[in-house]
Order: sequence, then structure tokens, then C-alpha cells
Amino acid sequence: MPRLTRAETQTRNREQVLKAARELFLRDGYRATSLAAVADAAGFSTGVVYSNFSGKPELALLVVQGIQAEHTESLRATLDHARTPQELARGLRDWAEQAFASGWPRFELEFALDTRSDPRIVEAFVERQRYGAGLVAEIIRERLPADLVAVLPLDAIADAVIDLLIGFAIRRLIDPDASLDRVESLLRATLAFQD
Repeated sequence: MPRLTRAETQTRNREQVLKAARELFLRDGYRATSLAAVADAAGFSTGVVYSNFSGKPELALLVVQGIQAEHTESLRATLDHARTPQELARGLRDWAEQAFASGWPRFELEFALDTRSDPRIVEAFVERQRYGAGLVAEIIRERLPADLVAVLPLDAIADAVIDLLIGFAIRRLIDPDASLDRVESLLRATLAFQD
């Protein structure tokens, strides 16, 4: 096997560090995960971590962005297969259950709280929420009759959906037995006009 170039080695190392960081952040949360633990899990020294990332916030931001991209793709696939309001509500519920069980909400909440004074990180969070709200607005727009799209405040509804999901994710962190039944019922009732 040919020897890797310096650039290839750095790319490989970076990917291994990101993979290890993701596993630890999702399992242990942002606060409990140290860069030394990430380096150890990736099989490197902390020097390798610092040669690829400026610090824990940059590493965590890249992990969060990767997780969001995966969940967005998963949500889109779920919604594309839903044919009825019931299937859509059930698909959203199943997606939320999986997302909430992954460790993502805890990791992201701890990360957001710890970095809320860093304007660069805050702007990245704000951009992600805008993107999420835009995706929700697009999904609603695709499923509604044009006359309803013209009169409904889709951006406000999309923001409310994102806020509801964030709120429920935090609630689930505090009460792991909190049920998505009411959220699913609300979605079914809201989407019933599609029939």
C-alpha cells in the first residue's frame, strides 16, 4: 500500500478525531468530554487534535453541523415517504424519538450554554435555526393548498415548530419518560386539512 501524503494523513487524522469526538459528545455530553479524552479515543495525542482544530468549541461546532445535516436528511426522507397526515405525524414522531434518544439534545444544549458568549458560535446556531425554520416552512408550503399558503404566516409557524421541538427536547432531558403523544396529536389535528 502506498504511503499517505501529508495532506492525506492530516485529512485521515481529522476525520478520526471528528468521529471520536462525535461518539464522546453524544455519549457523555459537551461538558464531560475533554479534548484529551477525544485524542485518546481517536488514538492520538492532544497535539494532533490542536493541529487540526482551534479548540473544543470548533470541534463541537463541526460535530453539531454534521449531526444536523444527518438529521435533516433523515427528516426529509421521512417526510417524502409520508402520504397521509397520519403518516406524516407518525413519521415526525418517530424521527423525533430517534433524534432525542441519540444524545444530540444534551450535547447541543450544553454546547450552546457554554459558548453563548462567543459571537461566532452564536451566529452559527442562529444560522442553523434559520435553516431549520426555512426547511419547516418549505415542507408546510409543499403540502398546503395555495390559498392557505397565501394567508398563513408560514415563517411564524415554522419558528413555532422549531421552538416546540427544542422545548420538548429539553423537557425530555429532564423527564426521559415525557411522551410525544400530545405532540403527535397536535400534528395530526394541524395536518388534517390536507385531506
